[in-house]
Amino acid sequence: MKKIILICSIMIILALGITFGINTQKKNNKDSNLKKVTLTEVTHSIFYAPQYLADALGYFKDEGLDVEITLSQGADAVMSAVLSGDADIGFCGTEATI
Repeated sequence: MKKIILICSIMIILALGITFGINTQKKNNKDSNLKKVTLTEVTHSIFYAPQYLADALGYFKDEGLDVEITLSQGADAVMSAVLSGDADIGFCGTEATI
């Protein structure tokens, strides 16, 4: 009886290990096909909460995006990052345009 329990538990552990190994490999292959997007913002704000939630829950990765969120010191720095190509998206106030 103890041999049967031991054999069954070893088979279950092997099956779980193979399953998790396959899922990890698929995830790694999926991550290599992501499009890199850099987002620069002036400050973390409650108004951007949906963005932070989508990033934390992996919605961007589900859509094929690898989003990097960075902070800059002022709207002029955000605008400079966007114009120089260091950032793809910039969140700032109107003072950068004035």
